[in-house]
Amino acid sequence: MGRHSLPDERGTATSGPRPRSRGRTVAIATALVLVVAGGAAAAVGAGLLALGGSCGDDAVRLDVVAAPAVSPALREAADEAREQEITSDGHCIDVRVTARDSYEVAAELRSGKGTPAYDVWVPDSDVWVQRVGLGGRQSKIAPAGNIASSPVGIGMVPSAAESLGWPRRTYSWPELTTAATKGDKLRLGTADPARSASSLLALAKMGASAKKQGGTRAAALAKALASRTTDDDGRLLDTLVRDGSGAERGNPRRNQALILSEQAAYTHNASAGEENSLDLFYPKDGSPRLDYPYTLVEDGRMSTDTSRAALRFMTMFSEDDGRRILAEHGFRTDLDRPSKRLVTAAGGRTPQPYADEATDPPSDKELQETLGMWTITVQSARLSTVVDASESMRQLVPGRDQSRMEVTKASLLRALAGFTDEDEIGLWEFATRLDGARDYRELEPTRRLGDRKGGVTHRDELSDAFAGLQPVPGGATGLYDTTLAAYKEARSTYARGRFNALVILTDGANQDPGSISRSSLIAQLEEISDREHPVPIIAIAVGPEADKDEVQQIAEATGGSGHQVDDPAQIHAVILKAIMEAGSNQG
Repeated sequence: MGRHSLPDERGTATSGPRPRSRGRTVAIATALVLVVAGGAAAAVGAGLLALGGSCGDDAVRLDVVAAPAVSPALREAADEAREQEITSDGHCIDVRVTARDSYEVAAELRSGKGTPAYDVWVPDSDVWVQRVGLGGRQSKIAPAGNIASSPVGIGMVPSAAESLGWPRRTYSWPELTTAATKGDKLRLGTADPARSASSLLALAKMGASAKKQGGTRAAALAKALASRTTDDDGRLLDTLVRDGSGAERGNPRRNQALILSEQAAYTHNASAGEENSLDLFYPKDGSPRLDYPYTLVEDGRMSTDTSRAALRFMTMFSEDDGRRILAEHGFRTDLDRPSKRLVTAAGGRTPQPYADEATDPPSDKELQETLGMWTITVQSARLSTVVDASESMRQLVPGRDQSRMEVTKASLLRALAGFTDEDEIGLWEFATRLDGARDYRELEPTRRLGDRKGGVTHRDELSDAFAGLQPVPGGATGLYDTTLAAYKEARSTYARGRFNALVILTDGANQDPGSISRSSLIAQLEEISDREHPVPIIAIAVGPEADKDEVQQIAEATGGSGHQVDDPAQIHAVILKAIMEAGSNQG
């Protein structure tokens, strides 16, 4: 296959300036001077960060936490700083590097609880810095720039890559992932995108492509990937086939392809041997990149000595020795001319577009949508469904010889078919005074669809309950009391690890004069909703008489969404869209 031939010189060409490229670390260091404690800029100007001199016993301690992949390179640079007695303001710098998964540190900083025991954080991607910024109690952080990069692609064992035409044939992300997930001949694995920047960036790229094709492709891909997902990047490479034996190739738990960074492929290939090494596909519609932002933590509390030491350590990676260390660990240090040796060692080869510029990073909204889509596609759901059974549901749907209730039931049954046996779904109906003074009654509890009772599954019981829904003669719309009672029940039975939501369908405004007011309902919903245990309301107004503004106000009080459909047949599509939106808000 010519695996070890170098990419040709044409492959190193670029197509022009990169509008989003970040400056090299020399420029980054200048930016850092502006955010570190006062006096550092003057120290740089006065040459106080020079090398050399005797360390003595007054070295400045700098604690760094970094993504596991980049930690070895940072440790080597720290060792070199000690050996060469590199100084900051006349003091040697004593850098201690601890490897920690980026998602863990992001969650810790986002919570704002306690004082971080580190001065600098180097995650593998800026997506984690964005995640910290989305929190309401986050610690103060100051991203100063980026020390390295690594594009994300799909690595395959040689036999699998050859079957897809590597290296001559190039694919877009949708084409490549479709080829890798079609049938059982080629198994594609990934890490959990909630814990892996490589997977999250790739999934966001796929989602952006899928939107142009109707939006269902990304969800289908997520379902295909869900069964082949590891908890984090650290375990992903362990899922590869170990050799070329039939037993390994046929093992359904082994993968022949992985979504991973170029640096991860480089590190794997360094010790895997020819048979178990990876060939790397770089999608032709652009490879997102890990960008390793050098980030100060609680920079306002740093002493001047510590902030200067942080500056000095970062500038090492713009110098020859620092760039050499990063390159030897498989990282790119030049955005415009990637190392041919590195690309080849990682499994890349012309005409794979390894030198193309990186795709624009996803926005906060795109990241949230991606995580929301993954949540509702992969996680099991717990949905409490509340259906209006008032007299007005007898009215015929324009253009159909069916009532609103009949079309609603058909749409609910269609939606039910899309849930797995692991999902939990229940059913209430409401009108006015259905159960004594109460406007509502439970028809089926919220239970796992696959649960059996007397030889009948809960799915069967729920299907019968949907089919048996009938408008109540003379019944009005007791919306407010029902909503509050159903929400309290959903909150009290919240299931961890699942997507929890309350789905309410109504064809009219509240008609119960003895109920609580709308303002009181909204105030109580806001009071009992919990961001840490979210149960969004998905409220759907059915028909022209329904009050869309009302259901929107009610739903938004819980972080949910309100919708209006003229035809109940649209309910199925709206529920799926609303669940995705609610899942995005939970990210």
